Amino acid sequence: MSALRRQIRQTLTIARRDFTATVFTPIFLLFLFAPVVMASFGAIGGLGAASVSQGATDKARLVAMLPIGVVPALHAADEQLRPLFDGEARPPALMWRAPASDAAHAAHAALKATSSDVTAVLYGSLDRPAIVYAAGRRQDARYLATVARQAALIERAGSVPPAPRLERVVIDTPTLGGRGAASFAAVFGIFFLTLFLSGQVVGTMAEERNNKVIEILAAAVPLESVFLGKLLGMYGVAVLFIAFWATVLSQIGMLLPGDMGGDMAQFHPAIGILPFALLFAAYFTTAYLLLGSVFLGVGAQASTMREVQMLSLPITIAQVAMFGLASAAVSHPGSWLAIAAELFPLSSPFAMAGRAAAGTALWPHLALLAWQLLWVAIFITVGARLFRRGVLQSGSAKPVWRRLLPRRSDARVM
Repeated sequence: MSALRRQIRQTLTIARRDFTATVFTPIFLLFLFAPVVMASFGAIGGLGAASVSQGATDKARLVAMLPIGVVPALHAADEQLRPLFDGEARPPALMWRAPASDAAHAAHAALKATSSDVTAVLYGSLDRPAIVYAAGRRQDARYLATVARQAALIERAGSVPPAPRLERVVIDTPTLGGRGAASFAAVFGIFFLTLFLSGQVVGTMAEERNNKVIEILAAAVPLESVFLGKLLGMYGVAVLFIAFWATVLSQIGMLLPGDMGGDMAQFHPAIGILPFALLFAAYFTTAYLLLGSVFLGVGAQASTMREVQMLSLPITIAQVAMFGLASAAVSHPGSWLAIAAELFPLSSPFAMAGRAAAGTALWPHLALLAWQLLWVAIFITVGARLFRRGVLQSGSAKPVWRRLLPRRSDARVM
């Protein structure tokens, strides 16, 4: 058996060992269903906040103190303008009150009343309207002013104009907005997956350092094979996690309403769905291997779980920084910032995934994938050497490329 085949076999043995040791445990089920727990807590908090916000919105009111004759035009204007707002942006309900002799004093009194939450009051006339509003509710006052202008136009026209006929058309071709959304989604998707999955690589060496297993492995297998094998084993765990949740979400996606499916059609990468999916998987792989190799090399220097926990914060900051750099790069394609993000090893997978959604050229992706894999090899080699010298206190071994080449004496015999 050649040296290369032996090292590949040793690497795969370490990967299989770490994969089975992680997956075939009850703790892995908790890790697998961690998104459900996180989503449950998020949903509970979101529902509580939404109920409080919705309750406050339902109690708020806009008041119009105008003559009774302009009320039909006022309500017609409100019916035309209110559909333009959706969700939390929808203004409070509009109600009419009879104007008082001192309109300004009555408007201020309505704002200060404790019986109802009045946010803005329109008084005077449609020709010369006046509005008072509570602090922080300037948007409601602007809406009320727009309603007054629209009602004045309806009054002058003498009738409410007919509503236009709306026709919905689904555009199959990708739009610029759809490409931009796909680019950001690609960057965010890789960032979220690597943030959630690659952090576990940090602590893979700490336990084996404590129980002296790493010394046995280092005596039998080259450290480069140990590092790469552990990295591949954790990558297999990440792929299993993604495959499980991708299957679950694909079944849930079949239950989406038709309108939502039509809106998702605009979310279309320029390079095509299938090439984009392949490139996304490739860039997630390189992003995981790059960040994982760095985290593995840094985490290998930690001897206790407390030190591993202390490393979690700078690791998270590094991942967020790569996400910010890649997000800025996809917002300014072709700029020096984009080029720097695409060439810097740790941010390159994020930025190139965004570029895959916005462009159609394939050769830059092949070149950058090779570039990223080269840096994976560099990070693993450097991490193994630092571990060998700093932790095992042993001398530097021959580089892996020299061990894989045949000896000069063997070459002469052949």
